Amino acid sequence: MLSPLLASIALLSTLSLPAQASQQLAQSKACLACHNIDKKVVGPSFKEIAKKYAGKKGIEAQLATKVTKGGGGVWGTMPMPANPQVSEAEAKQLVKWILTLK
Repeated sequence: MLSPLLASIALLSTLSLPAQASQQLAQSKACLACHNIDKKVVGPSFKEIAKKYAGKKGIEAQLATKVTKGGGGVWGTMPMPANPQVSEAEAKQLVKWILTLK
């Protein structure tokens, strides 16, 4: 009886790992120096980004490129710098996570 309960608890505890892992990735790659999950810092909040791009086809690839190569003109005059410390795979993971935020 205890074994199924422990298995259920273990499964439930892993359900939040991708979200937590992506937030940790954002912190480790210095994204949180300019962004916050729910409030503007230097750049827009991650939730603002998710809202702006919700449902847009092909946006994940565009945003992942912006994460690694930088860009500007979308959120004001402050450009987003390139982030060469973020791999393409990490950028995709970060963007997927950001777009899930509500």
